[in-house]
Amino acid sequence: MISVSDKTGLVDFVGGLQRQGFEILSTGGTSQVLENSGIKVTDVSDVTGFPEMMDGRVKTLHPKIHGAILALRNNPIHLEEAKKEGIDLIDIVAVNFYPFEKKVSDENASLNDALENIDIGGPTLVRSAAKNFQHVTVITDPLDYPDIIKELKNGDISIKTKERLAVKAFRRIADYDCAIDIYLSQKLMDQDILRLKFVEGRKLRYGENWHQTARFYKEPDVTEPTIANAKQLHGKALSYNNYVDAESALTIILEFKKDIAVAVVKHSNPCGFATGKTLHDALSRAWDGDPVSSFGSIICMTRKPDVHTLEFLKGKFVELIITPGYDIESLLYLKNKSKDMRILELSMDNGAQLENTYKYIVGGMLVQSRNRGLFEKWSVVTEHPFPYEKRGLAEFALTACKYTKSNAVVIAREYETGFYQILAIGAGQPNRVDSIRKLAVTKAADNLKLLYEREKPGISEDEFMKSIMSGCVLASDAFFPFDDSIIHSAENNIRYIVSPGGSIRDKEVIATANRLGISLVFTGMRHFLH
Repeated sequence: MISVSDKTGLVDFVGGLQRQGFEILSTGGTSQVLENSGIKVTDVSDVTGFPEMMDGRVKTLHPKIHGAILALRNNPIHLEEAKKEGIDLIDIVAVNFYPFEKKVSDENASLNDALENIDIGGPTLVRSAAKNFQHVTVITDPLDYPDIIKELKNGDISIKTKERLAVKAFRRIADYDCAIDIYLSQKLMDQDILRLKFVEGRKLRYGENWHQTARFYKEPDVTEPTIANAKQLHGKALSYNNYVDAESALTIILEFKKDIAVAVVKHSNPCGFATGKTLHDALSRAWDGDPVSSFGSIICMTRKPDVHTLEFLKGKFVELIITPGYDIESLLYLKNKSKDMRILELSMDNGAQLENTYKYIVGGMLVQSRNRGLFEKWSVVTEHPFPYEKRGLAEFALTACKYTKSNAVVIAREYETGFYQILAIGAGQPNRVDSIRKLAVTKAADNLKLLYEREKPGISEDEFMKSIMSGCVLASDAFFPFDDSIIHSAENNIRYIVSPGGSIRDKEVIATANRLGISLVFTGMRHFLH
């Protein structure tokens, strides 16, 4: 039984079936295409004794068709009844549906156009065949045609193939009905319906905490770089927290995939992030952003690592590493480093990007567009100029801030001309001033003390720290509600700040920045992340 709207590969497929001894039963448009190609076809009307009627709305809905599909071949009563009613059994059903989804994607399509593209007979044929999959092969996707012909040439279609195609068929029916529900709910009921589909669910060892259960599901047909599409080469199975943190590491690194860059993530925050002349430089500088937090972290790189780069990790505990690939020596080095460390490989080439993100709250779902872009404007609002040569550093700091939990501030430095690193972050605080004074500047001071001891620059520690901090850029993910953040920044020798602006006290903030010699840029784009 062949009845398809999508004629892709149709003639070759049906020709192959006919050469295997199958009689072809078909309908209207499909019959015409096949007959024009020299393939002998029996019209459904010849079997049912009824013509296609009502503009093709009724053609296959008949006991001689559905009885031929649904009859259990191992049930003598079914076979006897089929013989009594003159029903010849149907062994293969190849059907795809009227293109409803394509039709309603056209904004000019009318309701009547949509209704006429709701297939009735097609899904009914598919449902019947899929229900009786032990005896009937159902095909809804032209991509499956070659495999069917190949199996038939080698004997018969396996039960494993029949089972796979039956599941695929029921999924296609479900997707089709969902599309109709979404469209008609909006058109007839003025209701916005969200239906999501995720597949290949698998149990994780536990959730965020040991006492919680968890599963992971993939979203089908996603082509952009995602952790779901990464290939695991070594180590324990990914945990719930691994997935969450790995996504955080990947999203920040994808902003810099044209550069040599490394992100070190812990509890969804980039505790380290750096670009470098070499991957080794980027990794070491990223690690220096917070050596304590980097213990048990997730690392993502924009380039394939060599052994020299990976040797930096000797004696350091890393949960998971993600790169675009590994040579034999690098992979062997990592495997020997730890039997448990999760090693992921992921191409970072562009794919079709998803538009929305989803966040489930108990009893509801939040949907929002993804956070694209970095700034809407670049407005220096103080009398102190913001040097053009610090623009790259500022954008680096903003990007890191964009992927740090709110309230977030990031202090970044240019450690070598054209290459940047996070010096410190302040993440996840209920107020922004604590993110600065209790976290970011304190952590920056700690990191600079370590750097001072390592580099021994020949000046006092205070002079060294002041010289570094005064060249850094502090980025804030949202506006400053008061000028206290500016004051605490200045007290710690910060001279360059980037913020969205937009507070009712912006004038007060700007005045304080002018008084304290700070250059302040407003970008007009907030980057809350919760």
